[in-house]
Amino acid sequence: MKHKNSFQKTWIKSGLLIAGGLVLGWFLFHNAGNSKNPEGLIIQEHQHDESEHQIWTCSMHPQIRMDKPGQCPICGMDLIPLQPVTAGPNPDAVHMTEDGMRLAEVQTSLVGRQNIEKSISLTGKVQVDERRLKTQAAHIAGRIEELLVSFTGELVAKGRVIARIYSPSLVTAQEELLQARLLNPPQPDLVEAAREKLHQWKLTDEQISGIEKSGKLQPVFDVRANVSGVVLNKRVNQGDYVQQGAALFEVADLSRVWVLLDAYESDLPWIKEGDAASFSVESIPGQAFSGKVTFIDPVIDPATRVAKVRVEADNPRGRLKPEMFVRGTIASALPEYREELVIPQSAVLWTGPRSVVYVKVSGTDEPEFRMREIELGPALSNAYVVLNGLQEGEEIVTNGAFAVDAAAQLAGKPSMINQPVTSSHRMSGTDQALQMVHVSGNCDMCKERIETAVKSVSGVTSADWDADRQMLHVQFDPTKTNLDNIQKTVAAAGHDTEKYKAPDNAYNQLPACCLYRKKQK
Repeated sequence: MKHKNSFQKTWIKSGLLIAGGLVLGWFLFHNAGNSKNPEGLIIQEHQHDESEHQIWTCSMHPQIRMDKPGQCPICGMDLIPLQPVTAGPNPDAVHMTEDGMRLAEVQTSLVGRQNIEKSISLTGKVQVDERRLKTQAAHIAGRIEELLVSFTGELVAKGRVIARIYSPSLVTAQEELLQARLLNPPQPDLVEAAREKLHQWKLTDEQISGIEKSGKLQPVFDVRANVSGVVLNKRVNQGDYVQQGAALFEVADLSRVWVLLDAYESDLPWIKEGDAASFSVESIPGQAFSGKVTFIDPVIDPATRVAKVRVEADNPRGRLKPEMFVRGTIASALPEYREELVIPQSAVLWTGPRSVVYVKVSGTDEPEFRMREIELGPALSNAYVVLNGLQEGEEIVTNGAFAVDAAAQLAGKPSMINQPVTSSHRMSGTDQALQMVHVSGNCDMCKERIETAVKSVSGVTSADWDADRQMLHVQFDPTKTNLDNIQKTVAAAGHDTEKYKAPDNAYNQLPACCLYRKKQK
């Protein structure tokens, strides 16, 4: 009986100990997975999964992705852990707060349509209108007895005496006329022939009649200007002997001039005859001149690679002088691009052959932006025509696009550098993906080895490795391969890439001149 009571007491004590331990354990470990902040709120601690795969990247080169810490293969900076981004309803979008947008000065605007007019800025010179440039010639041979135009630049009027010439031939012709008039019986044909000879030497009817009436010979002949203008070139001096037809002066009428503008090949498709043009000269500040395009040179100058675009302008006061430098603008309407979408140039980011913009995602509480590739038309003065990729009314980043792209790169989202090929972006037919990836190497042998390895991958159409920048430019069919397979192949050939390190056995088999790792220490 005592034994039974002793057993019962022992069992009761054991039960109490177990119960007490359970209660104590509950108190000790009930909130082990939680903690309290100073305000007393319970916070669920994050349970780390040892199987999580941490990605390491470079703050200066976000395209670098490594599975362990180390140094950036491009700049040598220490890699930092890439912060995981929770996938929301728009996993490819870049999330930014309103404060972040203000700090980064990110601004957006709506895509709209407008009539297209391209303004082309050109430079050139004022030149003489070639059709108004005349040469004053000597109509008879003789000696210049008197020169009444003594310097270049002098203004002359039509009919003004500009020189006097003594000509033995003129004296002989006058004698023939007087002798013909004295014949008996009269010989009208001979008289008319003598008169016509003097007409050919530019003597006027009044001069010829004066000779006939006076019966005296005129040994000196007056040379009169046949055009009004400015003397550009004086070819003779007083006392010179000139032959018939010799040039005495070059005279230009500057009441109307040409402005020859230099147009590059890329400008020529947008310029046509009849376009309005305006221009200014530095020597006449604040004064704007206007004219119209009357001619476009059909030949490109092989030395300057430009074609001359002629603009004709009135110059009644002579303020525009030949060889003046001008800055001109030609406004050209583009009827083939009526009511097209137009976006500011600041909104476009260029990455190789692609042009991309960041489009704001609608219906989100905070701003989110998604990168989109677009097709551009002609470039305007500060904008682009959009042929494909955007719709009217969409909101795009027009200022601070680089800041948004940098945020996308750091978050591992699609960006200018990190552009994954998805089923919605996959190209077909002859379209190719063009990517750049960092590959380590040293010499021409490395270049040949790297390019050969890349071209051995099915789907790769071209590969070019730049030794100075350590960058591989590869073009491939995204339906047959991807950048990950290409990097694995390069690493297997003995060269480190952004993502994969070459195995030691492959690296050690490289020639001595190709051992790039020694130079990086």
